[in-house]
Amino acid sequence: MATNMAPTAVGAPSQEKTRRGFLQMLNDDFEKPFLFIGLLSIILIITFQTFYRYIVTNLVEDAGSAVWTEELARFIFVWISYLAAPLAIKKRENIRVDIVFDRLSQKWQHIFWMVNNLCFLVLGVVVAVMGMDMISMQMRSPQIAPALQIPYYIPYMILPIGFSLMVLRLVQDTYKEIKRSSIMHGIAAAVITALIFIPVLLGIDFGATTVLFGYFLLFLVIGVPIGISLGLASLVTLLSSGSLPIDYVAQISFTSIDSFPIMAIPFFIAAGIFMGSGGLSERLLNLADELLGPLPGGMALATIATCMFFAAISGSGPATVAAIGSLTIPAMIERGYDKYFACAVVAAAGAIGVMIPPSNPFVIYGVASQASIGKLFIAGILPGVLTGLVLMAFSYWVSKRNGWMGEEKERSVKSIAKAFWDAKLALMVPVIVLGGIYGGLMTPTEAAAVAAFYGLIVGIFIYKGLNRHNIVDSFMEVCSTSAIVIILMAMATIFGYIMTVEQVPAKIAGFILGMTNSKIVILLLINVLLLIIGTFMEALAAIVILVPILLPIVTKVGVDPVHFGIIMVVNLAIGFVTPPVGVNLFVASSVAKVKLGDVSRQVLPILGLMIAVLLAVTYIPEISLMLVND
Repeated sequence: MATNMAPTAVGAPSQEKTRRGFLQMLNDDFEKPFLFIGLLSIILIITFQTFYRYIVTNLVEDAGSAVWTEELARFIFVWISYLAAPLAIKKRENIRVDIVFDRLSQKWQHIFWMVNNLCFLVLGVVVAVMGMDMISMQMRSPQIAPALQIPYYIPYMILPIGFSLMVLRLVQDTYKEIKRSSIMHGIAAAVITALIFIPVLLGIDFGATTVLFGYFLLFLVIGVPIGISLGLASLVTLLSSGSLPIDYVAQISFTSIDSFPIMAIPFFIAAGIFMGSGGLSERLLNLADELLGPLPGGMALATIATCMFFAAISGSGPATVAAIGSLTIPAMIERGYDKYFACAVVAAAGAIGVMIPPSNPFVIYGVASQASIGKLFIAGILPGVLTGLVLMAFSYWVSKRNGWMGEEKERSVKSIAKAFWDAKLALMVPVIVLGGIYGGLMTPTEAAAVAAFYGLIVGIFIYKGLNRHNIVDSFMEVCSTSAIVIILMAMATIFGYIMTVEQVPAKIAGFILGMTNSKIVILLLINVLLLIIGTFMEALAAIVILVPILLPIVTKVGVDPVHFGIIMVVNLAIGFVTPPVGVNLFVASSVAKVKLGDVSRQVLPILGLMIAVLLAVTYIPEISLMLVND
């Protein structure tokens, strides 16, 4: 008997360990396989759609059309967007306003972090429950997707699944926070959260507009992520006013991002991450150094030029600073440049990343304003190049005055040609994106998908920077980064609709136009507003919140929507380097391991030059519209 039981006794702990290991894997990595497969699928599907339309249909007479591809890709995109949000919660990545939060004591930071989680939890539970109600309704009265011929309740299932996972991750994070601090802090957070919602639960009527903006500002101040602040403020307003059913929040959470143009966002992010993983930034820097290195401030000039090249791939300011700054800031310091100047130059040059196409802020502005994304892309080229040239002129002047000369090494036509050849695959990305769009071959979303596919192939098989050790992490970075933006857009759509119902944009437009109808004064006031907002709010969030308010005002005084998009993006790009919250400054100072305050002082004259460029772009529309009109 004993001998028969021995294996069981030995095996039981082993089985228990295996079971715990499996549960731990589900706990830690549940979303990752779905996100990896989903992102890879939509890249391949849209790339296939593009090549099928322009190659297969021309070669095969009766090839037909692959109408199912776009619909399938959209549904998968919605699924991975909401499946990636729990991953972002777990990694504590989100877009929030931290000005007040960062100044709290450690005790109150613990408490208000839990308050933020509990507020997010409220929205997650509501959307999950309302999502189940929508699925039940769809099952009773089925609606069929036109291309795939599947019931709509199948794609809509992501609402209860995705938001339930968010709730799970929020509960886990709150539990960890309680363990870090104390149960009393958890109780205090629960009490504060209850007090926040008590006025609505008691039915106190403050007026829909007051509730909408009052709660939005309150959630922002206490550090709730901006997208969730928009969704919660909308939910509270619907509860207090009763103007629309609550399940509207769940419905718009799906339909607002079931959009082909919005899919360009993860594709452009993916292209930048895939190409950056393969040593792309180093090849671009070598090319710029060959061309500009001999001049005074040669490394600074090469840095700015490289940022301009990289901007045409990544579409992101902070990503440009991280990729280029990690190489150039140490190199500039080694060659005798002032380390604060080096950080300031890289931070400012990184802002060009959202001006030169492809640019995610242009995609979001185009969706919010219904302006042509293709026209926005081409209109951003000259302002981006002008900003780069101004920064290069300033760097040249400062370097010459301080004796920071370029690196002395032999340069020749042969070495320059070799640098071009080494960087050829990186330089092809803007050609693919812009050539495809303006050649009429691809939509911006298709061009983005092809660029992501190209970056994947180059990263795996040619540069070989993408491998089994980092490819999953690269995919997860794409998913979590884009999910934050996508959820922000979904919640902003709900917020914007309530503003429209309450006629908020019309009232604000009437108020401003009642003071003055001068285009010059109105644009100046808007620039000042955007510069202030850019100091504490991320550019993407500012765009989705402010476009519905400001666009009606500028169009009434004759400003072209495409021109206004450039004004907005250039303006908010300055916010990337505006103390005290400029994210590019944070990235640059962390690379150089210097104090943010010292870098902020060094960047002030550069900010003055960037504002001068902004004023030129604002009051000389031809800078933006010259290439568009041609």
